Amino acid sequence: MLPKLTLVALGLSSLASASLTRSARPLTRCGAPEPSREQIKAAAALLPDRKTGEGKGFRAEPVTVATYFHVVSSSEDEEDGNISDEAIADQLQVMNDDYRDSGFSFFHADTTRTVDPDWATNSLDPSTDMDMKGSLRQGSYADLNIYLLKGLITNDGKNVLGRCYFPMSQPRDEDVVLDGCSVLAATVPGGSMERYNLGKTVSHEVGHWMGLYHTFHDGCDGGDGISDTPAQASPTEGCPPRRDSCPNHKGLDPIHNFMDYSDDVCLTEFTPLQM
Repeated sequence: MLPKLTLVALGLSSLASASLTRSARPLTRCGAPEPSREQIKAAAALLPDRKTGEGKGFRAEPVTVATYFHVVSSSEDEEDGNISDEAIADQLQVMNDDYRDSGFSFFHADTTRTVDPDWATNSLDPSTDMDMKGSLRQGSYADLNIYLLKGLITNDGKNVLGRCYFPMSQPRDEDVVLDGCSVLAATVPGGSMERYNLGKTVSHEVGHWMGLYHTFHDGCDGGDGISDTPAQASPTEGCPPRRDSCPNHKGLDPIHNFMDYSDDVCLTEFTPLQM
């Protein structure tokens, strides 16, 4: 698992809820921006063994990550995104279960609650994103901030389940502010987002925060830079058995990998070199 904390230590310092499941808007599991050349170069320099398979991934001394949850809703009602403390505790448990073998664990540092209809449904707008995170973000660049929102809608009208920023080698002040993961509140365990309500969206997005790419990054002849994730041409829809989108490459598609787009029930693992 690419260690965000190590990056820092090395000087690498609309609408959701039940109605969204019936929405006609196109749905995208992840809205993470494409990693920059600088981010790809930093990852390759730190973990060259991942490409060759000669190493065993990154298994540092155990690290506990301070995790701040920010619930941003359009009203104080649960259906408007104001999820319960119990739901947050359940989400944290899913994160710790999914990352158990990575050397990373997460502890609940704080929860903030904000009622702001604009922030709750329009945070993919760059100015709104900066405004919200500039007001709410806590901790250092090594700490994880998760923004649980009523809705995430792109400029082209797509619903997004989550978005997280990749680690930067030399983060500017604005990079530190924007750092963290924005996630649809309806995707937490027990949420109203059918097929995506077991908490795996947060686990997927935190993978980006740690520096992992999608398993289908750059298609069959590109890849995520990790040698033990099989080649994959495109994101998985649902949980299709024995999918093989790159038949000229070894291995079936990694449909159970947290960094794919499969349904939550299908996502169960990282590979050893991702860890």
